[in-house]
Amino acid sequence: PGLRRCLSGADPTRGDILRLLAEHRTNPEIAAQLSLAPKTVRNHVSNIFNKLQVATRAEAITRARDAGLRPSG
Repeated sequence: PGLRRCLSGADPTRGDILRLLAEHRTNPEIAAQLSLAPKTVRNHVSNIFNKLQVATRAEAITRARDAGLRPSG
């Protein structure tokens, strides 16, 4: 439920950011790839952590992979 809740809504960017997190991209790399401001990425990452109820990137990646989310490419 946490991952579905995280990816639901009108903002597809959140799913893109989560996939890039799973590829171990940094916030500046994600910002450059998605043409976003680094602060916007930081805010999205924080929201992802809150919705998944995790505290670290590693936990978010594990939760996403356990739910079947795979890196793009």
